Amino acid sequence: MLFFERFVPEHIWQRLRPDAIYVWENEEVRKRLKWYYLVMVDRVPARFLLAKIVEVGEKELEKLDEKTLLDLREKSAKEHRGLVDKALKEQYLLEDYIVDRRGLRDIVSLLDLDVEIIKRMFKPCRLCERRCLVDRSKRLGACRLDEKTYVHSWFHHLGEEAPLVPSGTIFYGGCNFTCVFCQNYDISQKYPRSGDIVTPRELARIQHELRVMGARNINHVGGEPTPSLHTIIESFKYLDTNVPQIWNSNMYMTEPVTRVLTDVIDLWLPDFKYGNDKCAFRLSSVRSYFSIVSRNHVIAAKEGDMIIRHLVLPGHVDCCSKPIMRWIANNLPRDRILVNIMDQYRPENLVARYPKRWPELARPVYRDEVEEVMAYAAKLGILYEPVSR
Repeated sequence: MLFFERFVPEHIWQRLRPDAIYVWENEEVRKRLKWYYLVMVDRVPARFLLAKIVEVGEKELEKLDEKTLLDLREKSAKEHRGLVDKALKEQYLLEDYIVDRRGLRDIVSLLDLDVEIIKRMFKPCRLCERRCLVDRSKRLGACRLDEKTYVHSWFHHLGEEAPLVPSGTIFYGGCNFTCVFCQNYDISQKYPRSGDIVTPRELARIQHELRVMGARNINHVGGEPTPSLHTIIESFKYLDTNVPQIWNSNMYMTEPVTRVLTDVIDLWLPDFKYGNDKCAFRLSSVRSYFSIVSRNHVIAAKEGDMIIRHLVLPGHVDCCSKPIMRWIANNLPRDRILVNIMDQYRPENLVARYPKRWPELARPVYRDEVEEVMAYAAKLGILYEPVSR
């Protein structure tokens, strides 16, 4: 019996797309998403669980300065990577973790260290590369959020990429981008603080419920999850349920944040929006986009499984889509990643209200534009078809 038949409730199972079931018969998908698959079927422990059993050797983290914390994390992460490598070879299984965890409950762990690092980077806020340096307990940051974490919805998402469905999706309010065409602008820009305020313990409960009711993963999305990372990472301290963690992000984090995330994220689901900084600033009001996002893709791809999302924008094939595909082919391990070339663009948000300001975006994307990008990706040896939605 398949994992999905054993754990997915009947009312969800009956609504699953056929490709969500049969995608795992594709050998390339199984190879490229091996770690994610092993965690998904409860064969090996998720990365955040492994981070709980790596002892850092310091008892009072709050007394250490930020640089010392980061150096200590780099040292401890090597042991963590060793455990991940053993698990990937199926030499360290979930049952081994359960035994080890019983004897290591009182240690100061890599996860504790990561929580402390993110707390430091939260005040003043340097979680993303906007580096607004705001104390969000006193005023709003560039992400339009205070210090609280707002969850607008959480449910079993049946419309994600085939290997992810049903995905335990958590939508957080707020975003560090101001995309003029944002399809979730109501929670990212307009009403980011209208969701339910959640504590780390409550967020852990949400993740547990999603998993035990049949989710293949926990999918942190928004808006953008980065501004809520202080709550997300602390929630892992209270979550003992084995479940793959997905980071569904615009990837505009600072480098230390990206490296901390490699300790807890099993599958990266990054957006790669723009092929140049000019389009990024004009359409999302962010600077130095390409160098920052490409840097974080490289860091993430070395540490976990990855499905890159690229939304084809009308009129942006040559300036954005093709440069992104070339960069992926030249800088990431093409035999280990998957790419989802997306055709869902439609005029939304400011583009829908003021179409003359962004005339090329005031129409849906043409089918021949999407096919041109797909053909270009195929020519470069990029695999994208098995994850189509």
